[in-house]
Amino acid sequence: MSAPLFTLADLMSLLTTKAGLPVAAQTADPALGFEDLDLDSLAFLQLQGELQDTYGFELPEEDFKAWTFGRIVAYVDERAADRSQAA
Repeated sequence: MSAPLFTLADLMSLLTTKAGLPVAAQTADPALGFEDLDLDSLAFLQLQGELQDTYGFELPEEDFKAWTFGRIVAYVDERAADRSQAA
């Protein structure tokens, strides 16, 4: 199995630079989500835009509260791996 292309640390970095998450609020707990870190739907939209710009896809449109950080990482990593294999 290859190393992940997108990690929880990558996600936390994006949320810090693009959505204003304080570095001190970053987490390593994949079970947490946006509301756990006091992030709102605007932060989710900012993340979607950054993923589109960086990887060429967004998270599916659904309630941002349904996404845990672990689920986001798994989704982005899977999609990024698919794209790199297709290239």
